[in-house]
Amino acid sequence: MRNKPNTLRIIGGNWRGRRINFPNSSDLRPTGDRIRETLFNWLQPYTPGARCLDLFAGSGSLGLEALSRGAESVRFIESHSAAAAAIRTALARLEITTAQVLQADVLRYLESTTAQPADIVFVDPPFGTDIINACCRLLEQHGWLKSDALIYLEQDKNQPAPELPENWIFHRQARAGQVAFYLARRQDQEN
Repeated sequence: MRNKPNTLRIIGGNWRGRRINFPNSSDLRPTGDRIRETLFNWLQPYTPGARCLDLFAGSGSLGLEALSRGAESVRFIESHSAAAAAIRTALARLEITTAQVLQADVLRYLESTTAQPADIVFVDPPFGTDIINACCRLLEQHGWLKSDALIYLEQDKNQPAPELPENWIFHRQARAGQVAFYLARRQDQEN
C-alpha cells in the first residue's frame, strides 16, 4: 500500500510502522522506503549511540529513522518553515527529547555556527541543485565531523558522483529509480 503524498512510514527500530506527516510541497522529497532500508542496513553497526546531523532535513525521514534505530541525538537543519514545524511536531508525538530542529539555510549554518562534530551526517539536498560538493567541503573545513564519520549523500542519478575531500572515501554506493546514493567515510588526516 502506498503512503499518502504527505506521510512517510518509519521502517525500523523503536517506532517501526509509525506514520509521520510532512507538508505537501513539491520541494519536499522524502527518501523512499527502499533506499532508507538499504542505507540503514549499511549504517546498522554505527547508528546506536551516534550523534547525527540531518542537513536539508525536509520530511525528517533520515533523522527520524536514525533516532528510531538508536541514535543518541539528531540535529535537523531545514530552511522550509512548514517542514521544520512538521519535524518538531513529529518529535513531540514520538516524545523524542534528544533532537533539535533549526530553521536555517544549510550553507550559512555550516559556515557560521560552532561545529558540534557528528558521527553520521545526512546530506540530501533538493534535486536540481549543485550544492553537495559545497556541503562536503564545509563539513570538512569547519570541523563538523568526528575522525571516522560517515556521510550519506543523495542526488539525482544523472549528476556526476560528488567530489569528496581528499581524506574521504566512498564506502558504499547504489542507485534506485532516479536516485544515486552514496555512503562516504572520513579518515583521519594521519591515516
